[in-house]
Amino acid sequence: MTQDELKQLVGQAAADYVNANVAQGEVIGVGTGSTANCFIDALAATKQRYRGAVSSSLATTARLQAHGFNVLDLNEIETLPVYVDGADEIDYRGAMIKGGGGALTREKIVASVATVFVCIADISKRVEVLGQFPLPLEVVPMARTAIGRQVLALGGVPVVRVKPDGSPFLTDNGNEIIDVKGLRIYDPRALEAQINAWPGVVTVGLFAQRGANLCLLGSDTGVKRVDYAG
Repeated sequence: MTQDELKQLVGQAAADYVNANVAQGEVIGVGTGSTANCFIDALAATKQRYRGAVSSSLATTARLQAHGFNVLDLNEIETLPVYVDGADEIDYRGAMIKGGGGALTREKIVASVATVFVCIADISKRVEVLGQFPLPLEVVPMARTAIGRQVLALGGVPVVRVKPDGSPFLTDNGNEIIDVKGLRIYDPRALEAQINAWPGVVTVGLFAQRGANLCLLGSDTGVKRVDYAG
């Protein structure tokens, strides 16, 4: 199967999971990226079951609305029964690197109020040690160089994310992203706390303190469900 076919497979599996485990009339949390898009497309057939969705990015909002979903502001919601999103990497404990699409801050905020975080990914995203995928940091622009020095002291290589025309990539929040290369992350919880404490860091793309509760992993043999301890 191609990677696109695997994404469609896990997107449908996630829609089936939500339809089977989330009560009618609830609100669904939805992530960002190509795999999350496959979930949105698959869930659209049963959108009438749900009061609406909370989105983690402007792009996701646009896709949800194109399918006729009612998109709600997170400030209107106390809790979400489920949040479904992809990952750039996920380890055997359910810790993830996220933010390849640039939506890490809003993704982390929406995930923080969800009862269950469902990660959807193809088998290539599962790793023993996080870090082969560059670790995104959303940063306040004026802190870019200072944070770059902190990254170097940590043993990583900071690369400012740019658009195809060479201009800085800006998040939906108006901030920049530094992609950190060269790390092997053996203790993602500790590193998440350490980097979050640096002045100027809005969010680090480590989802370890609030990792996935379960992952739906797609492969040529089908979709495997992996559950993680709290």
